[in-house]
Amino acid sequence: MVLSIIALLATLTFPGLARAKARVGSVSCLGNLRQWGVATSFYTLDNDDFLPPDGAPNPGEASTNSGWYIYLPAQLGIPWYHGMRWRTNTTEDPGRSVWICPSNRRRSNGKNLFHYCLNQNVNGTGDKNQPVRMGSIEGASTLVWLFDSKNLPAVGSRSFVHTNLHGPGANFLFLDGRAARYRALEYWDPSANRAFSNTISLRWFP
Repeated sequence: MVLSIIALLATLTFPGLARAKARVGSVSCLGNLRQWGVATSFYTLDNDDFLPPDGAPNPGEASTNSGWYIYLPAQLGIPWYHGMRWRTNTTEDPGRSVWICPSNRRRSNGKNLFHYCLNQNVNGTGDKNQPVRMGSIEGASTLVWLFDSKNLPAVGSRSFVHTNLHGPGANFLFLDGRAARYRALEYWDPSANRAFSNTISLRWFP
């Protein structure tokens, strides 16, 4: 009888605990993104309103002199990306870090690990990367800057956005520094198997 009651209580309690844990993970992730938003604002203040360059999508040791993952950590006073041992160690637990979403279980492939991806369409990417001033961009409050990624690179397109991380859904940082969670159906088109290009509240293209 006692065991039956304990089993019943467990079935009632465990789902609630799982939901609470997921909520904590999402809130912590939003906190990380807001910190990257603060770093972006500080960077523009120090650099005549220019946004940081994208950097290489898959940065190696030889390409560490430029990129958001170089300049923004400096604004927060934290080690840059290449100082993180977990970026190439497939078994190391990154622990609590502004680089890491607590709800994302993905680990390094031996070369890189990014949980947050920069939207390549703001500055352009690769040969198309051009200096852009924050003030020249209209609708910063709805333009995606960083987002929860299902892929490894540091820079990418809307096709990289996670669809089943928070809820199902994902967290986004917008260019004005606002961070928010969106349900997958608000940004993902299942029939085309890709994110919508732009919606009223969430835009990938300036």
